[in-house]
Amino acid sequence: MQLSDRQRLSYLYMREGWRRFSRRLALGRISAMRFSGSAPDRLIVAPTDLHPADSFAGEEITAGRFPLAGRVLECDGESPFALELPSEEFANRLHSFGWLRHMRLVDPEKAALTTRFIVGDWLQSHGRVIGGLAWRPDVTAQRIIAWLSHSPVVLKDADYPFYRRFLKSLAFQVRYLRHVADTTRDGEPRLRVRIALAMASIAMPTSASKMRKAARNLDEELDRQILPDGGHCSRNPRAALDLLLDLLPLRQTYVNLGHDMPSQLIPCIDRIFPALRFFRHQGGELALFNGATYTLANELMSVLRYDETGGAPFKALPSINYDRLAVKETVVLMDTGVPKSVDLSATAAAGTLSIEMSSGRNRFIVNSGRPRFAGDAMRQMARMTAAHSVATLNDTSSSRISSSRFLGPIIIGGVGKVEVSRSERESGADGITASHDGYLKRFGLLYERDIFVAASGNEIRGRERFFKPGQPGAPVERGVAVVRFHIHPSIQLYNASENETRLVAPDGEAWALTCLDVAVEEEDDVFFADPSGVRASRQLTLTMPLAEVPEVQWSLVRRR
Repeated sequence: MQLSDRQRLSYLYMREGWRRFSRRLALGRISAMRFSGSAPDRLIVAPTDLHPADSFAGEEITAGRFPLAGRVLECDGESPFALELPSEEFANRLHSFGWLRHMRLVDPEKAALTTRFIVGDWLQSHGRVIGGLAWRPDVTAQRIIAWLSHSPVVLKDADYPFYRRFLKSLAFQVRYLRHVADTTRDGEPRLRVRIALAMASIAMPTSASKMRKAARNLDEELDRQILPDGGHCSRNPRAALDLLLDLLPLRQTYVNLGHDMPSQLIPCIDRIFPALRFFRHQGGELALFNGATYTLANELMSVLRYDETGGAPFKALPSINYDRLAVKETVVLMDTGVPKSVDLSATAAAGTLSIEMSSGRNRFIVNSGRPRFAGDAMRQMARMTAAHSVATLNDTSSSRISSSRFLGPIIIGGVGKVEVSRSERESGADGITASHDGYLKRFGLLYERDIFVAASGNEIRGRERFFKPGQPGAPVERGVAVVRFHIHPSIQLYNASENETRLVAPDGEAWALTCLDVAVEEEDDVFFADPSGVRASRQLTLTMPLAEVPEVQWSLVRRR
């Protein structure tokens, strides 16, 4: 390990130690008495929930079965909070109470009885003692939003003691969240905390000063996290959708109640929409970069129907560093950036220069995406360079992810600089050349990728090369690079020859991947971001023994 790497690690350890100490100092001794106070006598409004609801899930819950996070918990008449939960993600979703939205679609009497029983047990088992997963700031924020939005279901025909306990707990959780907001992990969790506090400030009786403060804090966080191009600072395409599902109801609640809007709320929403459309393939799915998982069509449409910005998607998002090549029905998206901070890198992937390609309604080349409900080991595997449609060198990821439990899975080295140039090389065509230094320290080589989409939209040409800095023509003595193209599970592969493989979509559209420099090989693969869970798939690879083949050129040509 080089001295600079040791110094960086030492800095990161000291930084994390100071962060933990500061958080503990800020929180002090947490007790229920610390956040006690008066409770409101009513709720002013129940904000709208734009998340899609599922009547089947609602019926299952009323029947005593909880289908959450890819698992089903049989309760047999007991509260789920009295049972051992099947996974951490299941617990996260159970305690955040987002499942209340499904109860809107079942018999009102059954829904009210079931939700009051479960909410009542949560108040008894977790509402009195602060600690554990149930009181993580992001989980608490989601629970506050869910309880406010679905209070009509929870409180239908409720007796006065339950009504008071529910409102008292809501007020308690809001006071707790105000106290821990500044120490919440950066990124989506901290912004969601500010959204929940702003929503509570107008949905529950409160003073004008607290309402203004909640709006001011939300403004500061929106301005910091939603960058000028509309992308979220995490660089996760899915983050834009998840945030809009909360921001749009918040905006409408401010409008309905006639309160002054936080000054950044509408401008940020208007910026997010074009960024969301930038990542949208024509079939309706979002690209799978940097922690993004699958997106259901009804989720995306539930927010896009509010999009009034219009216009064609941008060619690039320069603040979060992505590029889009779009010619007629052919779209290629490329990740040309690095994490915005150490804190935000905890969910980022080592996928710099990875691409996704779609034509019409079909996704042909994708990244493996993030598994929504899998364990931590599989989530970390999905962050590796090999899980992306890009080249790896010597079976090594371009960015190094920490395995330290103290630091967490942050990125601790690798890609530090990305150089990008765009060129329209002929009328209607589009191209991009990009390089990164992720392999420079370890192997002394730069990686460059050149992608060109012809004016017809029927041909994509690519070039991959590894070279010594300042010596682009010098021979490379050793090393093996593998260029991977992860194929969407809906696509069938047919080998036409050693150097050509055909990719055929369900509707018959076909493209041929050809490389004359090395063989096009078909291998087993895993697609993490499928709605049904982790799924077997296929990948095409180009293997480059760099001493002999430091550069390859390939093409994708539409066959019919």
